[in-house]
Amino acid sequence: MSEQQSEAHAEERYGEFVAVRRHGHVAELVLDRPKAMNAVSTEMARSIAAACAALAADTSVRVTVLTSSNDRAFCVGADLKERNSFTDADMLRQRPTTRGCYTGVLELPMPTIAAVHGFALGGGFELALSCDLIVADATAVVGLPEVSVGVIPGGGGTQLLPRRVGAARAAELVFTARRVPAAEAAGLGLVDELVEEDARGAALELAARIAGNSPVGLRAAKRALRLGHGLDLRAGLEVEDAAWRTVAFSGDRKEGVAAFNEKRSPEWPGE
Repeated sequence: MSEQQSEAHAEERYGEFVAVRRHGHVAELVLDRPKAMNAVSTEMARSIAAACAALAADTSVRVTVLTSSNDRAFCVGADLKERNSFTDADMLRQRPTTRGCYTGVLELPMPTIAAVHGFALGGGFELALSCDLIVADATAVVGLPEVSVGVIPGGGGTQLLPRRVGAARAAELVFTARRVPAAEAAGLGLVDELVEEDARGAALELAARIAGNSPVGLRAAKRALRLGHGLDLRAGLEVEDAAWRTVAFSGDRKEGVAAFNEKRSPEWPGE
């Protein structure tokens, strides 16, 4: 990894449990509640949503990488100790906060990569599924065990998992609540890239490669991919055409063509 990739700029804190570090045009969103293996409490959910809102508004960020400060887990899901203290009314009041956390990651406008080391279970795996790409190392164990404790995947899992692995495979994984080790997860398509060790480093390297491309193009391509998924071909092509129109006359397109003709690296204006 280059010096630029390995050395982050000053850390920004969002509450006690979330940090954002900058690596050039790559933002690293760090789940930082190590003593609880990053179990998502109400406070942490608010902080994740706040960090995502700030990143979404920052046009200098070309890629976001979701990582963990814990050496055993990416995220073990909801904070069950907190949940066990809730009344039914508390649960209902908390629900918008919980949804805002997962939606915040899902709706980030730039490409996103989850770096999974250790356990990514329940809501933790749903945070990873909310990203565009998942890089995992050999320690990774993923799964959606919610039905084993009397609930369902409520952070997008029932919708995001079938889009990755198909309806029947998703049903098997959700209904059995089983934990899937790294090698099997890669074989099933639950993760996109499997490395022997250091998922974070591999994810940051991938992010740096992606971030070398047009920021306008990256955001438009993500928008087309997300909005067009599941539509019939004709409707999907209309989504693609709308996205094309947002980049066709941009400064990035002009710079990209000029850089190609002049045989140099582009200096993207990002507009």
